[in-house]
Amino acid sequence: MKRQYDPAFIKALKKVDVRIRNSFKEKIAIFARNTNDPVLNNHLLKREYKEYRSIDITADYRAIYEEIKEDGEDIAYFISIGTHQELYRGNPKKRGV
Repeated sequence: MKRQYDPAFIKALKKVDVRIRNSFKEKIAIFARNTNDPVLNNHLLKREYKEYRSIDITADYRAIYEEIKEDGEDIAYFISIGTHQELYRGNPKKRGV
């Protein structure tokens, strides 16, 4: 599955500690090989987040993405990264078209 990153995602990733960035690089490499690897705890979100999925980056950090199809290709469009508390206290940013 192809991966794309919202500009706000890139900005947030640059602000986190280098250990979190390194963990993200490791987890995204796993994601590229197998989106359902158990280490990622890839799962659908609920309620107002039902369009999105989440993967574990560390014990507390998560990355939220939306699965979209573009020109017949599956794309994981990453929109948010942060701690569980940071991400789930408000609505995720909706992808602009």
